[in-house]
Amino acid sequence: MFPLPYRKHASRGGSVSDPISSIVREPARIPGGEWFTGAGLGIFVHWDHASQQGIEISWPLVGRSIIPGVDQPEDPVTVDEYQSSAPTFNPTRWDATALARAAKDAGATYVVFTTRHHAGFSMFHTKHSDFGVEHGPFGRDIVREYADAVRAEGLRVGFYYSLSDWHHPDYPAFTDADRPYPAEHWPAAGRPENAGTPVAADRHRRSTPEQWARYLDYLRGQLTELLTNYGTVDLLWFDGEWERSPAEWDAAGLRELIKSLQPDVVINERLPENGDYRTPEQAFPLTAPDGPWELCLTIGQMWGYRPADTKNKSARSLAVSLVEVVSRGGNLLLNVGPRGDGSLVEAQLDRLRDIGGWLATHAEAVVGVKPTTGVDFYGPTTAREGVVYLHLVNRPVEEIVVRGLPVRRIANVRLVGTGAALPYEIAFEVHEVSGDDAAEPLGEVRIAAPEPTGALIDVVAVEFA
Repeated sequence: MFPLPYRKHASRGGSVSDPISSIVREPARIPGGEWFTGAGLGIFVHWDHASQQGIEISWPLVGRSIIPGVDQPEDPVTVDEYQSSAPTFNPTRWDATALARAAKDAGATYVVFTTRHHAGFSMFHTKHSDFGVEHGPFGRDIVREYADAVRAEGLRVGFYYSLSDWHHPDYPAFTDADRPYPAEHWPAAGRPENAGTPVAADRHRRSTPEQWARYLDYLRGQLTELLTNYGTVDLLWFDGEWERSPAEWDAAGLRELIKSLQPDVVINERLPENGDYRTPEQAFPLTAPDGPWELCLTIGQMWGYRPADTKNKSARSLAVSLVEVVSRGGNLLLNVGPRGDGSLVEAQLDRLRDIGGWLATHAEAVVGVKPTTGVDFYGPTTAREGVVYLHLVNRPVEEIVVRGLPVRRIANVRLVGTGAALPYEIAFEVHEVSGDDAAEPLGEVRIAAPEPTGALIDVVAVEFA
């Protein structure tokens, strides 16, 4: 993707051990999916036929907003009104290569595409449903074009797939009479504080056992198609799991099927109790997960294309989210929502270009790095062998102070992006160090604050010998 101009240093005495190993936290890795840890930036793509109407994907169908804390839908439509654009879906400006190149130029290492969202419209050719792109005027297999284009750019291929299907008759299909979206559908229904209340005891309409068996066959059939017909699939991003229990989904059986078809595919935790990594959404969890994880985030407020969604986060804000996630051992999955005609929204492309321009000179501090432990600094820190990176998300005045480093091993301090050397001084608390007897004493380093370069985030590299 980008060159990573870092140096590997040998420690004293000829040892090949990393001089900063004591302050680096080794993140957990997924067997067979080791690439996921340290991947940095991914691109999420939310899109279906309703993007022609300029309304959020799926959620208007059930009368709810997807914005946290908002109950009323932004686009009040009936079920029929939401699904009315399916027969006319004809995205003549869809360009899979342009999407893949935009993701690569943004510095992303993987892409996740909505093969089927909750509303049930399949963006791929399937023998298990006639509700999809295959049976409309466009006809082409969008998922195939996406997978081929992303793979051609050297990026990892991810598929989003919703376990729930609000259109399928055996699910059962959501109707206007079911609205508003019932509270017992939400994950909060099972929390201890709801015990004994109607929200915990009631249940939305359920299929008969015969219907549910047919629905599970439908799920298995579509997953088999996705994992058989499109080459190597690196990641499966499930959603909609909260509406049923792990046993109802046969989540363990689904994982067994998935792994029999794609042994190394990485699976998110929304295949309940059978996932490989966690996927917090729209905001940082109060405590960063211990294992592999990824924050999914919108550029504006919505996932799908909505013209009125203009409250976009700045490129700098998104870059800060990226380094904050990476410094805690996660990845950032940043969403774009194509228009109904398949074209990409220019404001979203602008954000991707800005992030890509920054990563072109700063990827060494973001991609393939590890989190640190015990480093006392006022911003995010990341590390790779022999180097600690200080992300200046807050502009320093006069000097940068960082503590908890093996300061006697510092060989150089430079500004990432320009390579300019920065003056620095080291110090110890005098009662904690006994001459040269302490092999690797930790102390503090004071670095002359650089003038801002105009980069989204300036980063200082502290290199160790």
